Amino acid sequence: MLNAETIANLKNNEKFAKAVGELYTDANGLEYQLKRYADIYSVHAAKYSSDVLFFSSPGRIELCGNHTDHNNGKVLCASISVDTVACVTPTVDGTIIVESYGYPPIKVDLNSLEIDKSLYGKSEALVKGVARYFKDNGMKVGGFTATTSSDVFKGAGVSSSACFEVLIAEILNILYNGSKLDAITKAKASHYAESVFFGKPCGLLDQSAIALGGVSYIDFKNTKMPKVESIDWNFDDMDIVLTNTGGDHANLTDHYAAIRREMEEVAVILGHKTLRKVSEEKFYASIPALSEKVSGRAILRAMHFFNENKRVVKAAQAIRKASGKKFTECINGSGDSSYMMLQNCYPAEDVKERIPLGIALSKGCEGVKAVRVHGGGFAGTILAFVAKDKTKAYTDMMKKVFKDENVFVIGIRNHGACLVDI
Repeated sequence: MLNAETIANLKNNEKFAKAVGELYTDANGLEYQLKRYADIYSVHAAKYSSDVLFFSSPGRIELCGNHTDHNNGKVLCASISVDTVACVTPTVDGTIIVESYGYPPIKVDLNSLEIDKSLYGKSEALVKGVARYFKDNGMKVGGFTATTSSDVFKGAGVSSSACFEVLIAEILNILYNGSKLDAITKAKASHYAESVFFGKPCGLLDQSAIALGGVSYIDFKNTKMPKVESIDWNFDDMDIVLTNTGGDHANLTDHYAAIRREMEEVAVILGHKTLRKVSEEKFYASIPALSEKVSGRAILRAMHFFNENKRVVKAAQAIRKASGKKFTECINGSGDSSYMMLQNCYPAEDVKERIPLGIALSKGCEGVKAVRVHGGGFAGTILAFVAKDKTKAYTDMMKKVFKDENVFVIGIRNHGACLVDI
């Protein structure tokens, strides 16, 4: 446990400096984190206890594998250098209290972990869901108080809710389970909390990326036991810039649903529920017959699925071999395929076309090695991989169009949710 003396001397703490170097980028490095950790400790010590542990849980991005997981496909996702930090003290009263800056405390009685639909969409449900999964699966739970601070930006598709869920799972892992739980167990507990207690059906992608750290290669051929591999990120010569181009996701549900529906229409005609079970050779041989039964867009989206799965494998291999050129080729290929085949860069009724604008501006900017739509698409964010010496010029240009608060320089970190060892 850390105490007031330890926190007062953080500036001279070599272990803290090392942890900051591993978890964060220069943009949110040592000076920023010194103040951040000291501030959160001050709030926690004044209200709860001066004896604490620190935990960190990152946000995540999708690198490659756009709209493939729902058809048992392959994806590449990654944890990033923005996080939720928790200052934590274990307690013996069977209660979890989590207090985030600017929000009232969440209080969960560990003896009362039933599903409560009135809590759908609320953080309390996530805490309850993780604790319930632990109890139901033979793991230990116990009380704690936590004060949290988050710089995981909301509304940009980096999974702030999954970040919080996995944070709770890691705290319970360290405090009460001897740090024995593997990343996928923590991801499954978090996924259960979000889908069952929070009321938001989802896949395992977000939670896995945050629990594993680094780049996560996930093959969803078997959704109950997906094949998962964590890959260290070693491209120090480029920054990743996330730009929220704008747009409202509220009326896009039908557009998202149509992608899955049209892919599955093709699969069903070819005798299977999802495209992953369809032979690629059979698909291409069947296009003349398919064109009489489904739309051209459905066929194009199926083509995207098959090509994207192969790109994920190639991109993962490029990261393992630290081949930046091959990696960025895969990302550009993924972006072009999403734009032209998957067709999720703007809905037909969108005349503002903010995502295409952001992509076009990025492609014309010196130093941009790759750019693609991020996540679900139709509105929202794009990812650009930029040579470090050109990052400022690129972000300055993007900020003029999309505003300062919507352009973020991020890094990929090789640690998932963890105890901050200082």
